[in-house]
Amino acid sequence: MPDQAETRFTRIQQKNRDAILMAALTVFSAGGFKGSTIDQIAEAAGMSKPNVLYYFTSKDEIYQTLLQQLLATWLAPLRRLDPAGDPLNELLEYVRAKLCMARDFPHESRLFAHEILEGAPQLRDILTTKLKPLIDAKVAILNDWMNRGAIRRTDPHHLIFSIWALTQHYADFETQVHAVLGPGHDPYAEAEPFLNNLYRRMLTVDP
Repeated sequence: MPDQAETRFTRIQQKNRDAILMAALTVFSAGGFKGSTIDQIAEAAGMSKPNVLYYFTSKDEIYQTLLQQLLATWLAPLRRLDPAGDPLNELLEYVRAKLCMARDFPHESRLFAHEILEGAPQLRDILTTKLKPLIDAKVAILNDWMNRGAIRRTDPHHLIFSIWALTQHYADFETQVHAVLGPGHDPYAEAEPFLNNLYRRMLTVDP
């Protein structure tokens, strides 16, 4: 099959590819790459295995396509962190955006968690060649804000890690969150004011 970047798909072809990717997302997020099969993806997509393999040459290609889409979506809010914006508002908006993404894209969050827990075999190069330079650039912005006294000084790398951990927890450990909170609770609605207050207190410079 031709390189995807050079291929123009018809509306029906694109619809079928999207259906396969959605099915694969559900399968991979539950079982990880090693625990998932083309047969499972085909069944979830309501297609035959040969039909799935017409659009994607292998399980690896499906998985890599999903990861590339996931990273583009996942990193978009961090890329939007504006050095010219109000520092506290920029960071609080980033926290809110990450929490919304955990709510709206829980399967993507769990897929990423599976990949990392398996040693990032498909993402290792991307983590060092693409993610690290992006984080380095944003850390420089955070350091500048701290040096100007716009936000309280803290370790910028671990600040970013904490935002990832505290927001993605609600997707990656969804079953546990619902079990602990019990019925009648909306974890995301309750988490938003909590996280806003937590990071506002953490980052606001004392008068």
